[in-house]
Amino acid sequence: MAVLIGNNSNISTHSELCRDGCIMGVLNVTEDSFSDGGDFIELEASVDRVKQIYQEGAMILDIGAESSRPGSSPVSSDVQIQRILPVFQEINKLNLDGLSISVDTTHSKVASLALHQGASIVNDITAGQGDPDMLPMVADTGASIILMHMQGVPLSMQAAPHYDDVVREVTEFLSGRIEEALALGISERKIAIDPGIGFGKTLRHNLELLDGLADIASLGPPVVIGASRKRFLGTICEASPPSNLIGATCATTILGLNAGAKIFRVHDVAQNYQALRVWQSLRQN
Repeated sequence: MAVLIGNNSNISTHSELCRDGCIMGVLNVTEDSFSDGGDFIELEASVDRVKQIYQEGAMILDIGAESSRPGSSPVSSDVQIQRILPVFQEINKLNLDGLSISVDTTHSKVASLALHQGASIVNDITAGQGDPDMLPMVADTGASIILMHMQGVPLSMQAAPHYDDVVREVTEFLSGRIEEALALGISERKIAIDPGIGFGKTLRHNLELLDGLADIASLGPPVVIGASRKRFLGTICEASPPSNLIGATCATTILGLNAGAKIFRVHDVAQNYQALRVWQSLRQN
């Protein structure tokens, strides 16, 4: 079971308790996510998924109601709220001590609703650039935020991604977004960063980012890795569907741990938690 940290915890707490890594379990309340679209759109299925994520050892639950898979179209804030509000209402009836809640959205309206319902982290794939009210709202509420790099938008980001030096460019972008968040009043202790594996990146870009994670980790905030079940892993392993990429995902978790990443956003919590525990045990010897 995850270490108890309380539902009002923040990234600074995660940074301390996750100094050797922790798992963020994914709940997609969507119809078209690349791996599990439609699986948890019904409320009962969503609640069962929450319980599973908690029981399998995740320290953070990440709830999203808008797919960001390549080629996906935006979902309005009102539709996102319609999808996630019942889930939050049910979560608030459960005893989930130690599980912190993150909302995966680019809309400040959705994030604000989730924070009022008990979330403590905003996971924004635009790093606060998609909605000018996002970073000020996060600062005002005292919430934590995950700032992610993405080249382009989900609808077209995989059309022709290009970088001269992907590690340097992603690191510079994240450095700039950290500075912006700090300038707007978000505490340094409440910021995490995500290089955005698969978000406007080719297979080569993804591998270079994974190989260069230490440079990104050197920026200071906890690094989040979201490589779970992604297409580039399927290409490498010549495997499909995405649910067959559990082993490949675990490999990225261990690679990330060795490079200094702290939080691993995954679909398959139990297996990645096992990989994490083995790595931690080896480190303790």
